[in-house]
Amino acid sequence: MHPTSSTFPLNAAVERELSPRAVSTGIVLGILLTPSNVYAGLKIGWSFNMSIIALLVGYGIWQGLASRSVGRLPWTLHESNINQTVASAAASIISGGLVAPIPAYTLLTGQQLDAIPMVAWVFSVSFLGIWIAWYLRPSLLNDKALKFPEGMATLETLLHIYNHGHEAATRLKVLLSAALLSGLVKAVDTFMWTISRWSPSAQLERLTFTADPSLLLVGFGGIIGIRVGLTLLLGALLAWGGLAPWLLAQGLVRLPHGGSGPQFAALVEWLLWPGVSLMVCSTLASLAIRLWALHRSTKAGGGAIWTIPKPGPAVGFVLSIILVVSLQVLLFGINPWMALLTIPLAICLAAVAARVVGATGIPPIGAIGQLSQLSFGIVAPGQVPINLMSANTAGGSAGQCTDLMNDFKVGRAIGATPRKQLIAQTLGIFVGSIVGVLAYLALIPDPQTMLLTEEWPAPAVATWKAVAQTLTLGLDSLSASIRWAIFIGGLVGLLLGILDSLLPAHRARYLPSTAALGLAFVLPASVSLMMALGAVLTWLVSCRWPSLTERFAITAAAGLIAGESITGVGASLWQMLGNG
Repeated sequence: MHPTSSTFPLNAAVERELSPRAVSTGIVLGILLTPSNVYAGLKIGWSFNMSIIALLVGYGIWQGLASRSVGRLPWTLHESNINQTVASAAASIISGGLVAPIPAYTLLTGQQLDAIPMVAWVFSVSFLGIWIAWYLRPSLLNDKALKFPEGMATLETLLHIYNHGHEAATRLKVLLSAALLSGLVKAVDTFMWTISRWSPSAQLERLTFTADPSLLLVGFGGIIGIRVGLTLLLGALLAWGGLAPWLLAQGLVRLPHGGSGPQFAALVEWLLWPGVSLMVCSTLASLAIRLWALHRSTKAGGGAIWTIPKPGPAVGFVLSIILVVSLQVLLFGINPWMALLTIPLAICLAAVAARVVGATGIPPIGAIGQLSQLSFGIVAPGQVPINLMSANTAGGSAGQCTDLMNDFKVGRAIGATPRKQLIAQTLGIFVGSIVGVLAYLALIPDPQTMLLTEEWPAPAVATWKAVAQTLTLGLDSLSASIRWAIFIGGLVGLLLGILDSLLPAHRARYLPSTAALGLAFVLPASVSLMMALGAVLTWLVSCRWPSLTERFAITAAAGLIAGESITGVGASLWQMLGNG
């Protein structure tokens, strides 16, 4: 059902919007869901939009109570919107750097931020993004060319559950059942006995071709679709089945300890370079072409790309700037003028990201991060803190800006109050900063030894680290074989990025996904195989039962992701307390 055809009165009076129960429900769900994205980001480099989970759970709890209790107020549409705004803002806190530049900074400098400074940094970066979104809101929402597909998907779900309450209850049961199953499998694997990771031979096991008993990976496979899933499979076969044995045969990679068991850490030190090069070049090429197309369409329509916003509560914006600049100086020793330079860059790149999301629904946060790294690599060459943490300001603010723009799109359609959504988003990032940092420290107490391993591949960390190393030390610091791999990977990425942006959609879908192809070089083959399995299974079910898949596939996948990740974080906390 399309939102415009809904029978719900979109222009109805706003009532019970920023209520205590809406805010508290969003906070509780944010506390539960934020660790899921931290866990998934460190495992596979991707995160999940938690808006739909928050909508289903909030509606199921409060509407269920209202139907069983005489006189209890119903859970309103606008309360649902505030609930999902708080929860999704908390869960998207990983864009503030927790699974990319912050760990990369530790790996390159050996310096680990304490919990409170890390919370302050993540919050400040996200807080800046919220105010950028507030001032961009008038021009972006009034641009008819920007549809904000992700926001419209949330709106459609929101309207659907209010028009079909029984359907919402059924989806909630599917979500909770999938989460319980996934959590049980993870608990058994962690606490009772390790589920065997089967491999047909010792040689394939050494190359990380094992069966990983992770339902989280199957769930992500169900979300990413058949094209991305098959590309991951292709990338795993190319990188770990083709290049890795060749590297060993040529002596370009030497395995420690006699080479027994999976040798991910040794091989990924070489393989990540072509993979990162492919991802960065393809995303930057695609971003440039999309922006040029947006510029031409806006120019043809006679409108300006940006409009001057009306004066608003500038105190919050100024406070966010003071906070993020002062923390760069205090925590990382960055020159104050260089720290100030991050603000105009953050505003420009967040605006770019918001326009791309509005047009395509795809947040180019990775591309924005690498673009900001390249910018600071030119302005301040050879300085790791500036390259990573100043660039983190642009990438993190862009992430929260796009999240709030999607919320604003939903709110505008149902007549919500933008100022109350801004407050809800601020509460969400405050909670998310605390919970996200605690989850990260519980999962990765020792980044130097735990990250970029088979258990924690952390592909986003590998990308930021590789770009920073290259810009700091130069390509001459790398071996000749790696330099050739970077050149070839970049060339392939450039070509695929251009073709993906210029070809018609019905032809571009037959191209491999550049993000997935590059990611397969950084992930263990076992991870790519399980995600490909999830994609293929979902596709096969959709061929046989299309309506069933449309109704429940995303919900079941979300449950599998949430169940394993929440259990995994809980297991890490339990083991930490036990060791303490």
